[in-house]
Amino acid sequence: MGSATTRTAFFISDGTGITAETLGHSLLTQFPEATFRQARIPFVDDLDKAIDCARQIREAGVRDGVRPIVFSTLVNPETVAGLRQADALFIDLFEQFIGPLESELQMRSNHAVGRFHGIAESSDYKARIEAINYAMAHDDGVSLDGELVDADVILVGVSRSGKTPTSLYLALQFGVKAANYPLIPEDFERNKLPGELHRYRRKLFGLTIAPDRLSQIRQERRANSRYASYDNCVYEIDAAQKLMRRENVPWLDSTTKSIEEISATIMQAIRLNKPAY
Repeated sequence: MGSATTRTAFFISDGTGITAETLGHSLLTQFPEATFRQARIPFVDDLDKAIDCARQIREAGVRDGVRPIVFSTLVNPETVAGLRQADALFIDLFEQFIGPLESELQMRSNHAVGRFHGIAESSDYKARIEAINYAMAHDDGVSLDGELVDADVILVGVSRSGKTPTSLYLALQFGVKAANYPLIPEDFERNKLPGELHRYRRKLFGLTIAPDRLSQIRQERRANSRYASYDNCVYEIDAAQKLMRRENVPWLDSTTKSIEEISATIMQAIRLNKPAY
């Protein structure tokens, strides 16, 4: 039987904390009846910071009336020991994996702090930044003639169907150069794709969305406008889907999917073999 008490979950790292938060959050979602207050504490790279973290953990335990859960990717034994001065359930994510890897590889890891600090000098990092700049420069149909030749994928769909955040996520996580084009009523009246897109048909991937969700999103942008009206959303989505079917453009309904799921589907569909960073 689960408890209705809100329990604090800490994600603690000597780096950004993104790895600890991502893995920890994935584990916590397996317990939908539990309620968590989440706190990420990055750059815990010395003993003093670890001791301060332990203080925060103790305070959270007193406030909640139940011991916190701590997801940690600290690697320095001294900071790990300082952190463990608090009473909590500690889930050391590195400890879970480093030991088996050392055994399998028959070698010791170096337990070095901040292994990503030098990543800014890597070619992968530079490619990712270049992809982000490309996505921003080619957002919402802003592309000069011939510039799409460098695109890895071109997302198409009605306005506010998720093209921009997906383009940026593809760039940030995979270094994918993603442009995006909005499908607008003029395209539906012409009954064909915007001119330049025909040259890059094999790079196209479409996004669609449920009319009620699209109307809700558009109301936040332009309340009580025809653009945001439910009837107009129904029309645009139906016309866009018909256009994509006719032009043989693969597409995905983004309504109930996360950006991660959408991006993974796109990567598989366009067969881009790029690593996540």
